[in-house]
Amino acid sequence: MVVSVLEEMRIKDLGVIDDAVVELSTGFTAVTGETGAGKTMVVTSLGLLLGGRADAALVRAGASGALVEGRLRLPPDAPAALRAAEAGAELEDDVLLISRTVSAEGRSRAHVGGRSAPAGLLAELGEGLVAVHGQNDQQGMLRPARQREALDRYAGEPVARALTAWGTTYRELREVTTTLDELTRRARERAQEADLLRFGLDEIGAVEPIPGEDADLTAEAGRLGHADALATAATTAHDALAGDPADPEGIDAATLVAGAHRALEAARSHDPALASLADRLAEVGILLSDVAGDLAGYADDLDADPLRLAAVEERRALLGGLTRKYGDDIDAVLAWAEQAQARLVELDGDDDHIEELTARRAELRARLAELARTLTDARAEAAGRFGDAVTAELGGLAMPHARVSIALRRTELPADAEGLDLDGAHVAYGPHGTDEAELLLAPHPGSQPRPVAKGASGGELSRVMLAIEVVFAHAAPVPTYLFDEVDAGVGGKAAVEVGRRLARLARNAQVVVVTHLPQVAAFADRHLVVEKTHDGSVTRSGVQDVRGEERIRELSRMLAGQEDSDLARAHAEELLAAAADPGAAAG
Repeated sequence: MVVSVLEEMRIKDLGVIDDAVVELSTGFTAVTGETGAGKTMVVTSLGLLLGGRADAALVRAGASGALVEGRLRLPPDAPAALRAAEAGAELEDDVLLISRTVSAEGRSRAHVGGRSAPAGLLAELGEGLVAVHGQNDQQGMLRPARQREALDRYAGEPVARALTAWGTTYRELREVTTTLDELTRRARERAQEADLLRFGLDEIGAVEPIPGEDADLTAEAGRLGHADALATAATTAHDALAGDPADPEGIDAATLVAGAHRALEAARSHDPALASLADRLAEVGILLSDVAGDLAGYADDLDADPLRLAAVEERRALLGGLTRKYGDDIDAVLAWAEQAQARLVELDGDDDHIEELTARRAELRARLAELARTLTDARAEAAGRFGDAVTAELGGLAMPHARVSIALRRTELPADAEGLDLDGAHVAYGPHGTDEAELLLAPHPGSQPRPVAKGASGGELSRVMLAIEVVFAHAAPVPTYLFDEVDAGVGGKAAVEVGRRLARLARNAQVVVVTHLPQVAAFADRHLVVEKTHDGSVTRSGVQDVRGEERIRELSRMLAGQEDSDLARAHAEELLAAAADPGAAAG
């Protein structure tokens, strides 16, 4: 079975490190070395690999840039492996290679599985793989938001289920509120638009235009305005075709065609071609007669009534007023009216929509209040268990009288502020509920619980953070833990207990600890020593995996500053023997 583990890091031109390889393994790895040897560069390097901020000051003096490479072994179905594959990275034999470079000018580049990638992808991959604990990370854990996140992670399914329901309702409430605010804000604009549309529809309705009416009236106005000329033209054309009754001697087209037709009729029996022409002339005569009749009817029907012309022009003026405002012609005006009516229905419907949204918002706020109580109850139950578990761990870390608890609080707001009415109070709420969590420490019997940041010394804070991580390891473990300065301000028996807890944590995870305490290093499954060369740099051979005699010498140096001191060696051997005792590790 493949387990997630950081197998190796190569560090080049970072801080005092020239070129070094840190080989890691499962279990507990201790990293030690003299002050200034570059131990903390291990933490810095991993921070860069996990997408941390690049800083040109990290680049070794005289180098053009720094490089950190890491080799991660991942199960194929691990979230980090799936996310890397989604980004186009390639895994070979369940191994993912990641790297980060920082130029002397501060520019940064990242690569994941042979592909260029943003540093944010490294942060995504590292989020579920490695938990880094250093001085800065402890400060982060002291923020209330981080403490609430930690409590939720510890609480598990009850809080996760309540948070899912809360999140769904919260997002819908935000959407409803945003839409409602937008509709309300635009109420005046919508009212103005509706008034303009109603005015236009009323104006068109008063005229009652008919499709194509403007074209028909234009043609009629043309006829009425030129009635005399049209009558003269029709009469003249009629007389030319059928003759003028007042001039019986006049010659007209119908008479001439009729004479031609008679002449051909008399001779048609002698030639079929002539008979065809006679027939065609007969058709011309009939056509001339029809046209002459239509001209006579046109002239008789022609209306020269000036009152009708005035009525037509008045109607055209009304239609022209509409086409100037609402369309190029009456058909376009009627199309505008149809669209305006549909838009007016939509605008009028917004008022109904506002009422519906207001009611829905009230329902969602009531639902959130119920979910807030459920979420708070689940967190309170988990907070009690969490405080008891961390307190028990502190008993084994030379803080037998200390007690840790988590206080859940809500922030009350003025009645006119955006909030939830909950248990008789108007309180703030957000994506994670209504609760604020604060980690409290009472270091001595009878002392009042105070925020950990104010109630713990440096050494106590380190032990509290370690106890919290040990408790978390059972609830929501990550594959790799990296601790830097977890033993700050700790010594003697407390240091031994820190080592025991780290050893216990390493049973189910990879644990890497940068330490200056031999009591902690003695519990490690693997011991790496960072050594500087005579010129002050750390080279590829400067990270040694020490075992046997070499490990005793390093522990002696850490104990007394003298590798060959018989007393220090005896103490080192005693520490190793105690750490190897299963009973000791079980602490």
